[in-house]
Amino acid sequence: MPLANAKSDEVVVVDRRQNSRIIVSMPGSYMLADHRNVRGERRTFPCRAVNISPEAMALAAPIRGRVGERAFVTVDRLGKFKGSILRLLDGGFVMSIVASEEERTRLAAKIDWVEQFKNFDIADQRSDHRFVPANPRSRIVLADATSEDCFVLDLSASGAAISAHTIPKIGTVLALATIVARVVRHFDGGFAVRFIERQDLQHIEDRVNLDSVLGYGLD
Repeated sequence: MPLANAKSDEVVVVDRRQNSRIIVSMPGSYMLADHRNVRGERRTFPCRAVNISPEAMALAAPIRGRVGERAFVTVDRLGKFKGSILRLLDGGFVMSIVASEEERTRLAAKIDWVEQFKNFDIADQRSDHRFVPANPRSRIVLADATSEDCFVLDLSASGAAISAHTIPKIGTVLALATIVARVVRHFDGGFAVRFIERQDLQHIEDRVNLDSVLGYGLD
């Protein structure tokens, strides 16, 4: 039944947002309007969507940008989004989602679907040789003792794929939180390291998790 006034419309928006918000860990990528490479092209960074509603989303991301900066995001299974950074988080940011009411309705339906099925692939994901850590935030420490927060794209017993503002040269020895590693490969948006010693998969996430090392969380 059509809504009679603006007050009713406002209530519906609030209800939909409450009913269509999920906490997940979905991979994606993003670009920021003011972050460009030497050729003037917008740089692409990996990210993970950790909280999504039809109006806004929170991303765990290696480069936070600034409040008000435009962001362009692609999230697996949910699609492409654009908006502006509303708030900076410790290890990411919250952005608005620019969309029509029809697009928000479709997004709400996608969110509801993901909420129903988001846990079905956890066992398969964790049994893979490479897996995505539950908390991707970590820190690299270089030989000169300089350090920088980073984003762990995937982990295995022998190495990791990392995104950070600095891309160390191949052969560079560094620490990923508490694990010593060597840079072995560059790729678009980051680099890969091989651990000096093979790691125990039961404890590797704790060893690279920035919250465990420093004792603070995303929020």
